Formats: sequence, C-alpha cells, structure tokens
Amino acid sequence: MYRRSADQTDRRPTSIRLQQLQAMIDHTRNPDSTCGDPSCSTAAGAGGSGGGNAVGAVIPRGGSRGGGGDENTGLQDERVLMLVFRSLNWDPHLLCIAACVSRRLRAVANRVLWRELCISRAPRMVSALTAGGGGGAATRIGGGWHTLAKLLFFCCGCAAPTRFFPLPERRPPIPGHFAPVSRFSKTSGRSFLPRRCWGDLLYVSDPCEHPAASPSDAVDLGAYRGVFRGFMRSRTRACLIGRQVELESRVRCPYCGARVWSMTTAGLVPRSASRRVGSHEGDLEYFVCVNGHLHGFCWLAHLSSTDDDDDDDHDDRDDDDDGHVAC
Repeated sequence: MYRRSADQTDRRPTSIRLQQLQAMIDHTRNPDSTCGDPSCSTAAGAGGSGGGNAVGAVIPRGGSRGGGGDENTGLQDERVLMLVFRSLNWDPHLLCIAACVSRRLRAVANRVLWRELCISRAPRMVSALTAGGGGGAATRIGGGWHTLAKLLFFCCGCAAPTRFFPLPERRPPIPGHFAPVSRFSKTSGRSFLPRRCWGDLLYVSDPCEHPAASPSDAVDLGAYRGVFRGFMRSRTRACLIGRQVELESRVRCPYCGARVWSMTTAGLVPRSASRRVGSHEGDLEYFVCVNGHLHGFCWLAHLSSTDDDDDDDHDDRDDDDDGHVAC
C-alpha cells in the first residue's frame, strides 16, 4: 500500500472519496462557507484559483513551499488534517490515497497521521509497544509509524516460496492485500518464542486464511505477521546474534524492506507455534527483520469439531490481551 514512489506523485484527486476529503478540509478552514462542492473551494493558499488542489487547500497562508506564511502554518495544517481524518474514523484506505497526492501530504502523514491512526485503531497494543520508552505514544517505532500502520492492516500474502516453505507448482503466488479484520495477541506472540526468550513482548496476528486454489489442494495457506517491542534490546535478537545466524539473501521484510533472519534456520521455532496457528509441526516458517517485524506462512490443518471447541475455549482466556483492528 506504500509502493508509489515520489517520482510518480500525482497532484490531482484520485477518487470521489478524495474529493470529499478536499471538501471537508475547505469546510474546516472556512466553516461559514455553505458550498460542499470541491470544485468551488476558496482555498487561500491556491491563490483563488478555484480549488481542486488538495495541497493548496491545507495551506492557510502563503505558497505551497511555505513562503509568506506565519510560523504556525505547519502546525495548523496538521491540526486540520487530524480533524478531518478523525471524522473519517482514520480510514486507512483514504489515508493511503491522501499520502499519494503530494510529497507534502506524504510528509505530514509520515510525521503525524500514521501515528494517530495506530493510536486510534489499536490503543492497547500501541500503549504496550511504546511502554517503558520514556516517551509515551511518541516513542520511536522500529521502521516508523507508517510501517506499523501497514502491519496492522495489510496481509503480505505469500509471493514466493522460501527455503523451508516451498509452494506447489500448481499453486500461484498470493499477493498482499488489505485484511478486513485482524486480531493481534501477545499471548500468541509468546507461542512463537523459545522459552529463553519469553521475556520479550511480541504481538502476532491470527493467520489470514487463503483458500486452496483448486479442489485438488487439500490445505489452505495462512499468512501471519507481528511486531516486537524494543527489538534492539530483546533476547530474541541477542540469540540470533549469539548464534551467528546469517541474514537471508533472498527475503526482505514486506513492511519496512529491511533484511530478515529465518527463525527456522536459527532453530528458534518452538512447537507451540504450530499449535497456535493451527498447522502440523514443520508446516510453517517465519522471519524477523532487523527492525523487529515478523512475517510468516503456514499450511492450515483441518480441525475436528473437538479441536474447534478447545481452540475457542483457549481464545476466551486470551481476550484480555488482544488487539483487534478493522480495516
């Protein structure tokens, strides 16, 4: 969802929803205006040229480069955008569209909006991830807040086979996609850690289930993701470095692009991980990047009715430490 480069920036609105965003920004700046049509906005920053440019609309005074504005211009812009997206319940789709409009909007999104989206949509999870850093919600997140937002709402799929997780030739790669609903749990995360690393805090999502491509395929593919708190000081990282595990040459983190370690190669995959995601032992693999993001895949086993009941009972006991996010 963040693949658009700065060289491909398009300053025109890209959807009807973006036009609605333009109208809401104009109305926030000029509440006396009764016109809801984005084409007749009266943005002062656009030089009276009839609106349509979201960049000009969020600049109270002066040009798009900041010339002639007062010292609080940037702060006012951010407050306006925060109010707009708060009224839209921090819609991640719309925020992605807005961040592609211009470099300036993308800079504001990376600096402020992604952080506010994460805090709004997953407050307990963000509070736990930033606890102990001395800076509250402003504590630095590995890879940046935009990376955490992507991890919350985006399933990376399974684009290519890996060394310990080959894909059948008849099964096409599964592209990444927005996940409508995701459940993150630190109890699940503990199942992905060896006993010596249980002191680390890791949130892991339930597997995103991808049905078999054809009736001949007996199992479904699951893709899951997670994030560590304070990975640089974690026992997991110390174990990986202490064992001199080499970084993978062909796999990169789908969320921040950093290099990754294979936990299978490191011999740090506990049996509890397979039980937690609902796969047979050895039918999964996961990676951890240098910024503390986890992603992996598994073949989902078909559970009996008894297994389903047991799993539901176990989930009920874990409700107190879950973070649910809906796209």
